[in-house]
Amino acid sequence: MDARLEAIRNTVLARNPGEDEFHQAVTEVFESLGPVHDRHPEFLEGAVLERLCEPERQIIFRVPWTDDAGRVQINRGFRVEFNSALGPYKGGLRFHPSVYLGIVKFLGFEQIFKNALTGMPIGGGKGGADFDPRGRSDAEIMRFCQSFMTELYRHIGEYTDVPAGDIGVGGREIGYLFGQYKRITNRYESGVLTGKGISWGGSLVRPEATGYGTVIFTEEMLKTRGQSFDGQRVVVSGSGNVAINAIAKAQSLGAVVVACSDSSGYIVDEAGLNVALLRQIKEVERGRLKDYAVRRSAVAYVEGGSVWDVDATVALPCATQNELGGEAAARLVRNGLIAVGEGANMPSTRHAIAVFQDAGLLFGPGKAANAGGVATSALEMQQNATRDSWSFEYTEQRLTEIMVGIHRRCETTADEYGAPGNYVLGANVAGFVKVADAMLAQGLI
Repeated sequence: MDARLEAIRNTVLARNPGEDEFHQAVTEVFESLGPVHDRHPEFLEGAVLERLCEPERQIIFRVPWTDDAGRVQINRGFRVEFNSALGPYKGGLRFHPSVYLGIVKFLGFEQIFKNALTGMPIGGGKGGADFDPRGRSDAEIMRFCQSFMTELYRHIGEYTDVPAGDIGVGGREIGYLFGQYKRITNRYESGVLTGKGISWGGSLVRPEATGYGTVIFTEEMLKTRGQSFDGQRVVVSGSGNVAINAIAKAQSLGAVVVACSDSSGYIVDEAGLNVALLRQIKEVERGRLKDYAVRRSAVAYVEGGSVWDVDATVALPCATQNELGGEAAARLVRNGLIAVGEGANMPSTRHAIAVFQDAGLLFGPGKAANAGGVATSALEMQQNATRDSWSFEYTEQRLTEIMVGIHRRCETTADEYGAPGNYVLGANVAGFVKVADAMLAQGLI
């Protein structure tokens, strides 16, 4: 790391103790930016990095609610509004027991660069709560969402901060959150949340967008080496919305997706995963992958363990941060892996990324590869602002254009800065320069 940037990084880490995920995200970006500051000394003079690493606003609040037994429960809610140089803060809400300030800050920091890469006028932010929706009734989730929004509503708006969904927050939760916002404000402000239902302001393709976008970006990487998804053996981690739609898109391009996972284990279906059955079990029944194995013959279900034990030519990590470590990466490389497209946020550890890059394979970092979700959220905002509704085909075309543009931006930036094929550097530098230029243009903000 450049010595000038290392000093800034060390100060950032000292100011934010105990936030390991945020430290990891900051370090990964700083390692790419030495050449940028050689060309743009004004960024150092204007303390752009110091400002970029300090959120514009951090909101932490209590979320009291009652469960179905009438017991009072208390959770902690967060919203980190990181940077608004390019537009209103934009980023999802995560409901999961692991959520704490460090995770929300890492996600918000990544969101700054991801949103910049889309070319859309959106800044970076993130939020959530340490609430676990698993095993809770719809009524309990509704009461939690209403309590959460009772505090959050005063901090958001279509020109201020536009949350969306993330892990644990899907269409059901967005509906409860929007209903409470409307109830409190007495405004039908469609653009205040994205990921809404299609019949009340949502966008077609939004549920599919992150998974589809990850595959589109990975396909563009494969094209640079004269390859495609056709005939590839693919392994996907996770079995939520992003994973299922990545599986569907990859198979539509001719891949055979043989494995996916959940928190209990993973399945291997050598004939190729049945997406319709996966959707039925995970989205309709809210079941587990072991149910898939029960219903489909010749499918192996492995309880515990790692889905990365399954050989693949393309890996799509779509579950959560730091799920793919160095040892698993080395094993995948030895067994023929040629490409990785991150559908989750920072799912590969720094050791794993180093293994992939040293092996010379194609590696698409999450801030580029999974930007399709937030890009389509911005398209939803555009439709809301014009009171319009686009067809699935047109919206998917726009998503494809955006993802192809992100790939091109990362590729050309890596070439420009002397690191051809390094999509990590390309994504970090391209996103950073766009935000840094806007920050300097707007004065000391």
